[in-house]
Amino acid sequence: MATCRDKYFLHHGLLLPKETHTDESLKFAAEFEFAEDDVLIEIIPLVMNGGDLTPVQTIPNWDRVPWLEETRLSLVVDQLKSPRVFVSHFPYHLMPSSLCSSRAKIIYVTRNPKDVMVSSYHFHKMAAFLDDPGTFQEFMDKFLKGQVMFGKWTDHVKSWRHADLGDRILFTTYQEMVQNLQGTLGEFSTFLGTNLSQKTLCGIAEHCCFKNMSSNCMSNYSLVPKEYMDPSMSPFLRKGIVGDWKNHFSPEEDLRFSACISEEMKGESFSFPWSQVDEQ
Repeated sequence: MATCRDKYFLHHGLLLPKETHTDESLKFAAEFEFAEDDVLIEIIPLVMNGGDLTPVQTIPNWDRVPWLEETRLSLVVDQLKSPRVFVSHFPYHLMPSSLCSSRAKIIYVTRNPKDVMVSSYHFHKMAAFLDDPGTFQEFMDKFLKGQVMFGKWTDHVKSWRHADLGDRILFTTYQEMVQNLQGTLGEFSTFLGTNLSQKTLCGIAEHCCFKNMSSNCMSNYSLVPKEYMDPSMSPFLRKGIVGDWKNHFSPEEDLRFSACISEEMKGESFSFPWSQVDEQ
């Protein structure tokens, strides 16, 4: 059985899987030049192209919206049409310097860390290039200590919340997208200057609902060979709901997890929808 050391390497203190990241891909990302009309987030291509479904039905998402830090970017970046859209798992301080000097826009989506942990736990079960998550409690220990891909959730959120990007960054949450996807897409459209009609936004929302995305082979990662990602262990697009953590956490785990996150977020001026109501 492969060990953690076999499957990961450290990059500025963050664990990255060797299957999708190399020294060359990280150098390419560090030196990447953002264009003025580039955008960072996956759901955005439909907002940018007026709702044309052709790309999302014919091009796999890893080529349509490549990950900035992964090996695939250098192979497909020259094929991307302007305005280009990227996604990234990087904290703000590891983004290329060109991000600051460009006018590229960023949409940062935050999700309840309890749901993030549950999602990551199941992803580790199906992704052969990641280490076995162990028991749920063992994985929680690693998650809270930041001994997982891309480090601590709290560090990542704070890095972007403290980024000096002015009106070039829009913050939203997964909860808001699930509860009112069309309304959130309207905010994206206004932020990006596309000003789409409600009819177009409705069509995009219909395509981007979990049911349709999970059945689209260009979005659900079913095209990835089974030896890398085994959907029989857990589908990549698993549930797409808010609050699934309640089906996994014991009351004791909930208290422990909440206390740890609250302590690390102490003193921050921003809050999240689940902070007050905990998604009841």
